[in-house]
Amino acid sequence: MERIALSDSLDLSRIIYGMWRLTDDADTSTRQVQTKIEACLAQGITSFDQADIYGGYSCEAVLGKTLKQAPSLREKMEIITKCDIVAPVGIHADKRLKYYDTSEKYITQSVDRSLHQMAIESVDLLLIHRPDPLLDADETGGALDRLIDSGKVKAVGVSNFRPWDIDLLQSRMKNKLVTNQIEISLGENSALANGDLAYLQQHKIAPMAWSPLGGGSLFDEPQSALNLKLVEMAERFSVDPAALAIAWLLRHPASILPIMGSNNIQRIEGFSQAFEVELDRQSWFELLEAANGVEVA
Repeated sequence: MERIALSDSLDLSRIIYGMWRLTDDADTSTRQVQTKIEACLAQGITSFDQADIYGGYSCEAVLGKTLKQAPSLREKMEIITKCDIVAPVGIHADKRLKYYDTSEKYITQSVDRSLHQMAIESVDLLLIHRPDPLLDADETGGALDRLIDSGKVKAVGVSNFRPWDIDLLQSRMKNKLVTNQIEISLGENSALANGDLAYLQQHKIAPMAWSPLGGGSLFDEPQSALNLKLVEMAERFSVDPAALAIAWLLRHPASILPIMGSNNIQRIEGFSQAFEVELDRQSWFELLEAANGVEVA
């Protein structure tokens, strides 16, 4: 599988396995989780996306239990995690409401907890999960640099940031922010025109795409123009419509890394099918037109 270099010391598989639904599976046994990981590795999917908040702050521990049982898996994986969302569930059940915390104390404690929960010595990539209106760029930037210096984190990036948010944080750091994880799909393609992808390309930052299938919404309306087009074109390319939707993202020159999440082993095994599709320019715009309901101006 193609790999994308985010920095001189970190590259990720072009498709990333998202673990946000890990605890939605009725079976969270180490055997089941290991089967999912190995189904990814068999395709060259070596990068795994976590966050402290996933599963009400429980998904990291599920992964950690598996890595304790099968420690040899760790050397084959790049592990991504995120922090800064504090929600009144799990370990934060005593909080009154959801809020963001990008203080050095919170980020450092969150990373230490993530390392413990996942039974690993370092995180390959740490992301600030959401822009924090109370972010102190000097404090947060310094905290991220010190985490890299300590070896607990190999690289850092952000998630859901706008260009100006990235510029502010980057201006207070010595290490480069290596990615921005944003929502990108056929159904949510505003990043094509709102400056987000243009900014990332300008700064040679490869974006990660969360919800690349719109959380399944691309297929919720069987008679919609987009779904009909996906089915029609998927038959033409002899692939699943979901693979075609991912191929549409892969065709973009920004080197988008889609984060695919499923607990269905058969679907996981089919993630790499997207690479069987070579979309020409007209086919790519055909899907964009179906998604937006209008031809380009």
